[in-house]
Amino acid sequence: MSLIKKRIRFSPIGYTKYLKGLEQTHTMFRQGKVLESLASKSWEIAPGNSTTSKKAFFLDNQFERITRTAYTDNPQLMMQGGIVINHEPTKAYLLKNIWMINGSVYKGMHRFLLHHRNKLSNQKNYLPPVIVDTEIKNASVYSSYDGNEFFGLWLTDDCTNYKLAASEGTPITTNIFTSPHMFEYEKLLGMNPYRTNGAYIKDAVFIDDDWGNNSKKQELFDQNKQMLLSKFSGSSHSGVFILRRNSGKTRIMLNEIEIAERLRDQYGFKIVDVTKHTVQEIIAACIGAKTIVGIEGSHLMHGLMVLEPGASVLTLQPPSRFCGVLKITTDMQNLNYGFVVGIQKEEDFYVNFEEVERTLALLRF
Repeated sequence: MSLIKKRIRFSPIGYTKYLKGLEQTHTMFRQGKVLESLASKSWEIAPGNSTTSKKAFFLDNQFERITRTAYTDNPQLMMQGGIVINHEPTKAYLLKNIWMINGSVYKGMHRFLLHHRNKLSNQKNYLPPVIVDTEIKNASVYSSYDGNEFFGLWLTDDCTNYKLAASEGTPITTNIFTSPHMFEYEKLLGMNPYRTNGAYIKDAVFIDDDWGNNSKKQELFDQNKQMLLSKFSGSSHSGVFILRRNSGKTRIMLNEIEIAERLRDQYGFKIVDVTKHTVQEIIAACIGAKTIVGIEGSHLMHGLMVLEPGASVLTLQPPSRFCGVLKITTDMQNLNYGFVVGIQKEEDFYVNFEEVERTLALLRF
């Protein structure tokens, strides 16, 4: 265990933050080149490799409904599959004498954001302290900007990187939380990070894989999955509809409850609600599921964390926010991915139940 001690230190961040032209700001995400330029040492933890994407399951005329996308440049190309994807190696970078203050990491005049500014109070964002009382000799920063912004990426990226970080030093993260479910997952996955919003770190290791899913990351994700599966039991069943309601980034599906209840009544689906149920309740329902269904979003990752290879995920997509990010994980885990694009109604959308049924039939071959 690395040494953590209480020691009063003067931090220059409170002053240099206001000196224009001295500070370069980055997000703590896909910053390998910048980290390497600042590192006293860098090394490869795991090699890269290539995979070929799977074809998604969908009905004709779905793409015509899409009016905007999110984090998906070309939905047609991504969903048709057959794309060779080169996954970057996982690398580690040792940076000396850094400051971790109020959701940011500082090295010299470089600032790396661990959180979007909307998760920081104005006082934290604009008035960093000049005194910190924690000093860490060896630490490893495993959390990322996107992991702290999106719960699903926290599960796929940050929770896998934690395992690597724990072997390099004290795993550290902030006291700013992405989701109330985080603590439950940390307990289930044996994660015990040191949380701080104000620390000086003598030697800090940063881990970066450029958002790739190389073989090592898949292995680590599988380890987390097996850890969860070992704590729950259940038999095979039709599936689970995971209610999103208005959680996370707002996208309201007008007939979400209706679709969930019809799948329950006609096909034996279970229904869970991320705004009401605990992680243990959600996972207990998802164990053994053949299909997970719900509005596209991070909440579906609860199901992906325990689905067995060959199972399916059906996302119900807002036409004004089509997103294929979850398919990156389903491809990595040998899961089938399907989608239905909804129909816009003013600011919200609804989904045709017949199209849900027909797409489920495709997923079941």
